[in-house]
Formats: sequence, C-alpha cells, structure tokens
Amino acid sequence: MKRWLGKAEVVLGNHSDRLNAINIFPVADGDTGTNLYLTVRAAVAALGGTAIDATETGNDVGALLSRAGQAAMEQARGNSGTLFAVFLCAAAEPLVGKSRLSAPLLATALNRAQIRAWSALSEPVAGTMLSVLEAAAHAAQEVDANQSGDDSNHALGLSLDAVVDAAYQAVVRTEDELAQLHEARVVDAGGVGMLLVLDCLRSAVLGEELQDELLDGLHGYKLQDPHIHEHMPADDGVEVMCTINLSPLNAAILRQRLDEMGESVIMSQVGGAQGNDDDDDESGVEMSYRWRVHVHVPDPEPAVALIRSLGEPTDIAVSQLAIPRDNGHEPATQESSGSESASINEAFNVPGQSRHEF
Repeated sequence: MKRWLGKAEVVLGNHSDRLNAINIFPVADGDTGTNLYLTVRAAVAALGGTAIDATETGNDVGALLSRAGQAAMEQARGNSGTLFAVFLCAAAEPLVGKSRLSAPLLATALNRAQIRAWSALSEPVAGTMLSVLEAAAHAAQEVDANQSGDDSNHALGLSLDAVVDAAYQAVVRTEDELAQLHEARVVDAGGVGMLLVLDCLRSAVLGEELQDELLDGLHGYKLQDPHIHEHMPADDGVEVMCTINLSPLNAAILRQRLDEMGESVIMSQVGGAQGNDDDDDESGVEMSYRWRVHVHVPDPEPAVALIRSLGEPTDIAVSQLAIPRDNGHEPATQESSGSESASINEAFNVPGQSRHEF
C-alpha cells in the first residue's frame, strides 16, 4: 500500500501539467493535476517513508490507508484532491484489521469509496472522476461475483485488470457526458487522475509496470496539445476550504447554506465522532464530527462568516479561481521519495494561486 501511494505521487507529479492542461470542469482553472499531486503527497508524507511506527499500524492495511487518508483530507486541495481524500478514507474502512488485499475486499472498498464520494458532493455530476470510480467499483464487484468470493492472488489480479479497464472506458465516456468537455474535445482531468491512481494500485500489487498505453488516444492529452483552460472564460469566484468540528445538525445547516451561497460544495467527515466532555450525562452528550469543507463562491467573506458562526474552523484558505497557474512552478516531473515532508508547505504555496490563509 505504501508502494501504491508512492507510485501515485510520482505519476501524478509527472502528469500534473497535462492534467492541468485539460482541466475545464467545474471551472477552467487548470489546477487538477497540481491539486491531486499535492494531496497524494500529503498522504505519502504521513506514512513517513519506511519509518512508520509498526505499533500503530502493524500489518493492518486499513489502518495504514486510514492514516494516509486522514492526512490527505486535512491537506486536500481543490475538488479533485478532496474527492481523492474521500476515496482513500472510505476505501480504508473495510480494510481495517486486514493484512492483505483480496478481490472481495477490493470490491467492498471501491464500492464504499464511490458511494462516499458521490454523497460528499451536494450536486454530484456524471462524467467526472465520480463516474470513473463508480465504474471501477462495479467492475470489481462483477469479478468478485464471477469468482464466487475467491480471495486468491489470481482473483485479485483479474479484479485489478478489470478495474483499470473499466476506469479507462469511463474516462473515454466523460467527453460525451459533459457538454463542456464535448465542446472542447477533451476528457475529464479528474477522471484521468483517478485512472492513473488505480493503475498505480494495479502496478504496486501485481508487481507489473504501469500501462502507459492507457493514455494513448485520450483527447487533449498529447504533449503537444494546448492548455485548453487558458482559452476559457475566467471565473471571478474563489475557492474556500477549511476543517471544522460540527454536530450533525450544524453540518446539515452549513451544507444547505453553502449550497445557497455557491457551487461545488463538498463536505466529508474526517475521522470518527467526538463527544462533548463537559457533559457528564451520556444521554446528553452532543456528538460532533470533524469535517473537511470545500466551496466555490463569488465572495469569500460571507462564506467565512457563516463557517465561523457554526464552529471554530482551522486552516481556512481562499484561492482565486481566475488566476492562471504558472507552468514554471508545476511539481517537478521526477521521482520523489515521499519523505520530503518539510517541503510540502512550500509546495502548497504555488505562485500564481493567490492563496490567502484566514
């Protein structure tokens, strides 16, 4: 699992420029590749390379992925990064206590992840990485059913092959599922990112090379193709993200108000429930949950005021959607050890993103 995430970090770093080039949905801000790379990088850094404490995770696949997912969620960037973090956290849940991955567990994990990802968005849209993840989950379930729950390595190989193939087919379909993509003749950037992540999983588990030919023929993905987003109308809004502890009621209120205020609302739980220690009466304890919040709004001030009226957020960050990304500051297209945790904060301050911490 550590090898999987390490591969994903390197691959997304290498592909970040092309993913940015075709990123036009939900806004043409050309940052999907950067956001996915930085979010995966946070997950890898949380595992500390090979120095992760065995007393914390042992050989527990789910515990390790949960730790990586929590870090990814806390430091998620943009729509794509947040949804990847949701995917990782959800996939970890059915794997807790397991020492190895199997076809039945993969089917369960991917299904849990796709359900959680669809539900994290207030207005989920087909033709995005959601559709790619859903197709992958269905493929894993079909193989598991055909193999009658076989947990052998052979069945796992069949499942991973089917997952990557289904993800690829779903990526190809995105071009005709979203009007913006069809008009620009490109596939969805987030969908391609998820395809790369899943192929990294296949490669790491089976010990095989990445399938570079997967990307052949994807519209807009050739190196010589232009950066599509640069010719799209600018979006004058901003992206607001934060982490906050909320009761279920206040979480519902926040989601409803943000839906009224802006677009691309994503709210996903980070970790388990937390009780109010000030109340000794168990029946009166109000449970709260830690949430990662993401929204696109015209003006950040009302959104920030709303969030603060319901709790005490941490890491409130606002990024301009209309500011073009400087390709000279994209992640390096070379292999990274994943242990450079000290440089992550520097990587998050990508010039040109006009990122403001509240």
